[in-house]
Amino acid sequence: MKGSLDFSGMGKEIKTNAMRILDRNKIPYRINLYECSEFIDGIHIADMLGQEYAMTFKTLVMVGKSGQYYVFAIPIDREVDRRKAAKAVGEKSLEMVHVRELNQITGYVRGGCTPIGMKKNYPTILQESARDLKEIIISGGRIGAQIFLSPEDLLKVTGGSYADVIVS
Repeated sequence: MKGSLDFSGMGKEIKTNAMRILDRNKIPYRINLYECSEFIDGIHIADMLGQEYAMTFKTLVMVGKSGQYYVFAIPIDREVDRRKAAKAVGEKSLEMVHVRELNQITGYVRGGCTPIGMKKNYPTILQESARDLKEIIISGGRIGAQIFLSPEDLLKVTGGSYADVIVS
């Protein structure tokens, strides 16, 4: 893949918190760095980089009626089904966290938000379609960085689980 690098040769200056956590847990991954003056959305980035939508995942942060935050990683071209997502985490209902609150809650900005290494370890759900993939692409923890890793390794490092949470 063009621009894709093995993590082992990377210098400290480009390591994000997510990458340091993967290193600490001895989880293999690759990174891809790309130029991005302004983040539009994941589909735009995947198109720009020639990546398959089904293996490229966006990170959504939602809050339950209980006040608990939850993280959902779903394919970039799909929408979360709030009813299915709420059921998956045992909530009555869920609302999307407003983009202006994202950094305060997660430590990440829109376009650079990844399920790995948020300020707190929130319950994480990975769309079950990832189960069939050898490798998925998630944000690398900053705009212009992606992490390629196995879905199982993502669940291992986040303590997450699979569930069907997308609109059918």
